[in-house]
Amino acid sequence: MRETMKGRFQLGVMITLLILAGLGLTLYKHFVLGFPLLGKDTSTVWSIEAWVSFKAQGGTAQASLTLPDQQSDVWIMDESFASPGYGINQINDGGQRRAVWSIRKANGRQDLFYKVRLRQQPGGPTVNDQPEPFITPVLPEPYQTAAQSLLNTVTEGSADASSFAGTLLSHFNASKPDQNVNMLLGMVEEGVKAPDLLINLLHMANIPARIVRGLQLEDGRRRQPIVDMIEVYDGENWQLFDPRTGQSGNAENFFLWQRGAKSLLDVMGGINSDVNFSIISQQIPTRELALTQATQEQAALIDFSIYALPLEAQNAFKIILLIPIGVLVVLFMRIIVGLRTSGTFMPVLIAMAFLQTQLLPGLVIFISLVSIGLWIRSFLSQQNMLLVARLGAVIIVVILLMAAMSILSWKLGITQALTVTFFPMIILAWTIERMSILWEEEGPGDVLKEGGGSLLVATLSYLLMSSRIVEQLTFNFPELMLTLLGIVLLLGQYTGYRLLELKRFYPLVRAARQPR
Repeated sequence: MRETMKGRFQLGVMITLLILAGLGLTLYKHFVLGFPLLGKDTSTVWSIEAWVSFKAQGGTAQASLTLPDQQSDVWIMDESFASPGYGINQINDGGQRRAVWSIRKANGRQDLFYKVRLRQQPGGPTVNDQPEPFITPVLPEPYQTAAQSLLNTVTEGSADASSFAGTLLSHFNASKPDQNVNMLLGMVEEGVKAPDLLINLLHMANIPARIVRGLQLEDGRRRQPIVDMIEVYDGENWQLFDPRTGQSGNAENFFLWQRGAKSLLDVMGGINSDVNFSIISQQIPTRELALTQATQEQAALIDFSIYALPLEAQNAFKIILLIPIGVLVVLFMRIIVGLRTSGTFMPVLIAMAFLQTQLLPGLVIFISLVSIGLWIRSFLSQQNMLLVARLGAVIIVVILLMAAMSILSWKLGITQALTVTFFPMIILAWTIERMSILWEEEGPGDVLKEGGGSLLVATLSYLLMSSRIVEQLTFNFPELMLTLLGIVLLLGQYTGYRLLELKRFYPLVRAARQPR
């Protein structure tokens, strides 16, 4: 008794661990690696092309372009360069990636291209790098006096660095700016860029700030200019502000290209340099993106998985991984419902054939083959043949029936019957043999019960196995097989009544309840 209880406890622990492991790995792949749980899940991938152009002067030419870095809320998938005749190098310039094109001799118009593909991943942590030391600027008079007066006013109407920046921008974006702002806007008219002026004012208030540049991601945009934004350090994080509107926070579909006030493009040996950006978007299945990202990050769960196999093997496992679903249906129908089937897992094999033939054509083909086979088998049994020879003869007859059915259906234009070849011949032969023996020993009633039960279970298995959601879950999350294994072991511990047995014993229960 004690050994039995110990064994049940160990099995219970195993079942729990299997179910939790399968569900845990599935949730990990969904929330961490990004695999979609539902079918037809797509993500937007943005392609940005930077077009650098300048006029070379006949000698050595060199162009340097700032490149975007990996960011917390953006995954840069790949990047490429197109520059005929130019050498290309990537350098690190003060923590900023830059591409450097160079050539010995160039003359006339030059066109260089850089393309990057990226996917937005909202919800990532904000950038938390520390601000660099800065020197408090001093503006020429009378701008210095106007700036100091404006800063005093803004300080009184703000509580921290973030609200200070917002209040300052609201003064500059007011419909009727005050006299101090009008005075400072005169510097913009003299050639000072507005973002640079705002950064100087924030530094004068001893607030760390910097210029950042980015692009508004819009599908189909051509020759889109880069936008200057302002980042303000609030003591813990960098807050993004739009100097044109005063709004704070990351704008939707805004891609940060560069941090810092360094030049976006530098050209040596050329004039009239310019850089323009073109943007296009496309929808790509999320599973492909998650698989690519996990492969690049060398995630062990992906590196040692079905996805590492050749495509041919993956396609095979796409079908094989559906078999446990059919097995679970068979176990439930036999153990819980109490339905009789021809062979233990024969319905699963029939359901696998239905996946290729479709349900209704498959049912017609299967019933036709088995009915004709039973008639042939009854004829052979009258000849007193040995079992092995009789079974071999049935196999040959089944093959001939398949060929005849295919040829006849092709001539009649019924293409659905051509899928008869997907039914396993050996399984059909054994089914015919088993049903014929059952017919002889138990009668046609039991044959109809087992045959009908097998077809019912095969139909239910087919309906589940052909579901797009089930197909995706089993292939994208093969770890769920551990959960299915735990459920199968759990079903194996059931010793209660079957549902059909309750129906059979119901008259006895009703008789016992009647008063004597």
